[in-house]
Amino acid sequence: MAQTCIHWFRKGLRLHDNPALMAALRDCKELYPVFILDPYLHINTHVGINRCRFLLGALKDLDHSLRKLNSRLFVVRGKPEDVFPKLFDEWNVTKLTYEYDTEPYSLSRDKTVTTLAKEHGVDVIYKISHTLYDIDRIIEENNGKPPLTYVRLQTIVKGLGPPKKPIPAPTLEDMKDIKTPCSEKHEKEYRIPTLEELGQDISGLGKELFPGGEQEALTRLDEHMKKTGWVCGFEKPQTSPNTLSPSTTVLSPYLTIGCLSARTFWWRLTEVYKGKKHSDPPVSLHGQLLWREFFYTASVGIPNFNKMEGNHVCTQVDWDTNPEYLTAWKEAQTGFPFIDAIMTQLRQEGWIHHLARHAVACFLTRGDLWINWEEGQRVFGELLLDGDWALNAGNWQWLSASAFFHQFFRVYSPIAFGKKTDKNGDYIKKYLPILKKFPAQYIYEPWKAPLSVQQAAGCIVGKDYPRPIVEHEVISKKNIQRMKQAYANRSSDSSKSPTKKQGLKRKAPTVIDMLQKKAKKA
Repeated sequence: MAQTCIHWFRKGLRLHDNPALMAALRDCKELYPVFILDPYLHINTHVGINRCRFLLGALKDLDHSLRKLNSRLFVVRGKPEDVFPKLFDEWNVTKLTYEYDTEPYSLSRDKTVTTLAKEHGVDVIYKISHTLYDIDRIIEENNGKPPLTYVRLQTIVKGLGPPKKPIPAPTLEDMKDIKTPCSEKHEKEYRIPTLEELGQDISGLGKELFPGGEQEALTRLDEHMKKTGWVCGFEKPQTSPNTLSPSTTVLSPYLTIGCLSARTFWWRLTEVYKGKKHSDPPVSLHGQLLWREFFYTASVGIPNFNKMEGNHVCTQVDWDTNPEYLTAWKEAQTGFPFIDAIMTQLRQEGWIHHLARHAVACFLTRGDLWINWEEGQRVFGELLLDGDWALNAGNWQWLSASAFFHQFFRVYSPIAFGKKTDKNGDYIKKYLPILKKFPAQYIYEPWKAPLSVQQAAGCIVGKDYPRPIVEHEVISKKNIQRMKQAYANRSSDSSKSPTKKQGLKRKAPTVIDMLQKKAKKA
């Protein structure tokens, strides 16, 4: 029987490798592709302007692609639980499809919507395509616990075999008997909004270096895959954090909201690697996709994953509360040019190299300012184009040496680290032009320059650019001792409750869990 179907786009903002969309087309007479601007996710003060612009670009590109298939995107504002009952009734919907999402908010939201759909006689089908593997399956294969090391994850996925191959995008042939009703009212009511309509101030908006959208993602992928030598030799730690143009692929933002399928990326890499000598995980490009899988799995299997308290794998640290330090870090006013240049790039462009993230994260937490990693996670979530919930939380725990990485005595120097790959400070001069006239010998430590040099550079430290807010050599040693104590306290606590070390088993499935499982099999 022909059905009227809503395909609910959330993260999978693409046509290629979209099994849930293809499921929508089966036995379908009318298709409504829908994206919901959820106040919780998209319309609040915690989403920066670069992220908003990237999302709107992805929606425009998706709408353009759908129109080539004689369809279109319906953008609706509101809470999904409020929106769907109205759409179900107005459009006489009989089927709802979507791509599975593992984030806690998403799982809760989807359970609510699944229940509402059932009440309205709507069948629900969801498919896994945001990750390489079924995350629940990985956890099941590890005796109901998330693997807490990368090597353990590798062992499990090796047993599962390679990821499924991506499926092609729908064609006009796939859509030949399917209509998307579209009136003038629809064009006005369900159009893509502007940044201003989302409450964003565009007056200081810079150039868009990484436009959102599936077509941009696939073009970037194609360009990188042509560089076979670079792809085969790629080792992430060997790339530079402070080049004037990115030394990595910058495909992470496109993976984050699903403009690019991770499985498509994986299999394109497999083609390039075939018959050639190449780098291996964890440092290879395949390795980077497996890191993504690692943190997704951890985020599903570890309760309270984005918090310190109630997170059993996270070391409990007596972080300081220092609003002045936090503001200085966030606003690029720490007095350490390398740190401030990175934070300036982040705010202006929405992307920074992973080693640059290491530097500023270590500086904020265990290295210098001793501020809770949750604060940094919040800032990155607002400003990064690839502010992925699971990866953001996992990496901040790693870089603060709270979980997964435990060599807390290895601290990034906010001075020496940047010099390794940029002795002249060209990166600093680009993002902190107030320092561009300083000689190379003082560019990382302008406070050490004689007053005559500062005057000649047109920048007096303490007046035109801040003095360092901490003395790194002193405070980093003190913080190492504080971290050592936190680890000692953890060891003491673990000996009292040894099961905590091993991870918690998954809870028994609830009725709603079973509903979703049933929906998946439909």
